[in-house]
Amino acid sequence: MFETIGIIGTGNMGRAIAMGLVRSGLIEGKQLILYNIHTEKAQRLADETGAAVVDSAAGLVQQSQAVILAVKPFIMPGVLKDIYQAVTPDKVMISIAAGLTLQCLADAMPAGTKIVRVMPNTPSMVGEGMAALCFNEAVTDDEKDDSVAIFRSFGKAEVVEERLIDAVCGLSGSGPAFVYMFIEALADAGVREGMFRPMAYTFAAQTVLGAAKMVLETGEHPGKLKDDVCSPGGTTIEAVRVLEEGRRDVRRLHVRLQLLRQETDRVHHTRGIGRAHDRAFRSFPRRL
Repeated sequence: MFETIGIIGTGNMGRAIAMGLVRSGLIEGKQLILYNIHTEKAQRLADETGAAVVDSAAGLVQQSQAVILAVKPFIMPGVLKDIYQAVTPDKVMISIAAGLTLQCLADAMPAGTKIVRVMPNTPSMVGEGMAALCFNEAVTDDEKDDSVAIFRSFGKAEVVEERLIDAVCGLSGSGPAFVYMFIEALADAGVREGMFRPMAYTFAAQTVLGAAKMVLETGEHPGKLKDDVCSPGGTTIEAVRVLEEGRRDVRRLHVRLQLLRQETDRVHHTRGIGRAHDRAFRSFPRRL
């Protein structure tokens, strides 16, 4: 494992990483270095983890073997400018900023810099994160293993090709929001049947947690697990039927929207934007 790890940015993700590293025993607090533009925020985290706090991003880089850039994408250019002179070929720079490619990061750092791009997600804050990592050619195998270990200290992590990062972003990056909507819908149904809302949230959330563990730990196909819950002529299979009808409606809507977009694009190229919209919307209901 890296002898020293620095974290620039101690917001939600920076905090999750620091707490995961120390709680898992992967490193000791004294091996961790923190920097935040608001020093008091970094100090609060340091008090919990035993980490050291420095007063500049460049100073952190100088003292760290691996540096985790836990800042938002719009802040990253300023951070990279500040630390440029401190980045040396022996440092491993780990970015969790969404949308910034390995090449984009490499263009803003000295030639030959070792760069890791990571897409984590917010459940990292409770030790159940899912992260995807990819590397540039300068990162060694041992450094790849150490980087993956960092993110496995507070959840699961897998190495992927960079071309899959966008898919990861939509699946595990945005996925928690979709699951929260599902939990809320389940809880609403419980409330409608007489449950108090706090109890309904507990039932819904634990059901989702248990079902997820069944998928991960049994290795069974989700469809098989779904079938196992459905008794012949029972209430579950009836509810599944209703959900599947809704899914078909969504698919039909998606197809219609795709056709509308294609029609708009086609007419736009031949007859102009205004007339394209008029024609597309007039013909849309009749054709579908």
